[in-house]
Amino acid sequence: MKYAIRSLALLCLILASAATAAQLPDFTDLAETSGRAVVNISTVKVVKGQPNMQQFFRQAPRGQHPFGDFFDQFERFFGEQGRVPREQRSLGSGFVMSADGYIVTNNHVVEGADSIKVNLRADGNGEVSYDAEVVGTDKETDLALLKIAPKGTLPYLAFGDSDVLKVGQWVMAIGNPFGLDHTVTAGIVSAKGRTIGAGPYDNFIQTDASINPGNSGGPLINLDGQVIGINTAIIASGQGIGFAIPSSLARQVIDQLKEYKTVKRGWLGVSIQDVDANSAKALGLKDAKGALVSSVTPGDPADKAGIRAGDVITAVDGAQVADAGDLTRKIGDLLPGAKVGVTVWRDGKTVKLTLVLGERNAEKVAQASPGGSPEAPGEAVLGLSVRPVTEAEAGALDLDRAMGLLVVEVAEGSPAAQSGLAPGDVVLEANGKPVNTTKALQDVIAGDAKDKGVVMLLLKRQGRNVFRTIPLS
Repeated sequence: MKYAIRSLALLCLILASAATAAQLPDFTDLAETSGRAVVNISTVKVVKGQPNMQQFFRQAPRGQHPFGDFFDQFERFFGEQGRVPREQRSLGSGFVMSADGYIVTNNHVVEGADSIKVNLRADGNGEVSYDAEVVGTDKETDLALLKIAPKGTLPYLAFGDSDVLKVGQWVMAIGNPFGLDHTVTAGIVSAKGRTIGAGPYDNFIQTDASINPGNSGGPLINLDGQVIGINTAIIASGQGIGFAIPSSLARQVIDQLKEYKTVKRGWLGVSIQDVDANSAKALGLKDAKGALVSSVTPGDPADKAGIRAGDVITAVDGAQVADAGDLTRKIGDLLPGAKVGVTVWRDGKTVKLTLVLGERNAEKVAQASPGGSPEAPGEAVLGLSVRPVTEAEAGALDLDRAMGLLVVEVAEGSPAAQSGLAPGDVVLEANGKPVNTTKALQDVIAGDAKDKGVVMLLLKRQGRNVFRTIPLS
């Protein structure tokens, strides 16, 4: 009886293992067909030689360094060798997106390269190599489009729709990790919409399919053989944590690079930040959603449409805005000159505005230079030591005129300190009202802010407007 029970248990285990195996996908055909369109990319960048020995080791004037004579003699024999240009080589991955030789990869794979070679699998086990030219790149999404001149039509991969991708779905990555060409790994989608600080359009797919250095630019493929992501980043200290640019974003960028050789994006002309729970409370919003406008650039589309600092942008063309990053992506997806409807929350009401987008460029995105702020005694409010800004200080604080209250000191452990205020900040408004005296600030706190249980401060910080909220209880 004992042996019969053991045999039955073993049989159940075998049957369960067989059932589990039957549910797992077989990647063999997918790896074979998709792998034909995956390429290895090798680049060469010529860098200048090292500076000569005197420049590198001796900063003191001639004759004052104890080893100066030694380096003079050393350079007579060896100095020229140190100045010979050298080649810096790197490897990456990519995939063919059209039969006529357009190839997608990451910008960081080819950035600054003097020559680029693309290696494709040929019939049999060999490879064929082509010189590639850069059609266009986009640093903000880390994408690049290359072109080769093939001797015939090439196998290629089509983009899928990453918007319908679900967490838990199977995916496969193919690339060139550590120079090991056409390495295939598989896993699942671990998460969507990840922000990792790579750029303004962060919206990564996270996967546990093994991704390593050299996989950059390679495809993340669904079970239908479609590219649903471009493998881009890893967490160096983690295992099974890789990130891919979603195809819904990549396809828009690549289409523009192919047509214009650059990417054109819409521009509002606002500085924005997320709405936190305290900000929502201060503004009378039901949920902590939307993008809080901290400043508006004069003459830009938002200014012309009547958007103000303190507005919360809640929707673009009827599509809800989740946070500041979501607004940046929504506007960036639109072309300059597009007419859009923007919904804002202002003074407890919904306001609908229409504007024509400008064009985003590096100059407009560049941050203002930080300004200085002298110290002087101030009057304490909310754990802040503040005093009115003087005419002499206005320019250094990047203000058009003397206005607001200069934060001189922040009490350690106070609500203001916990909310991130710092010496050198200038308090311009409290709950939407200008405050040029400590009494004006105290009046807001004793009135409107007391009723809401929170005060929202508009600050000038290092040339930029930012909002901070301080709970009063």
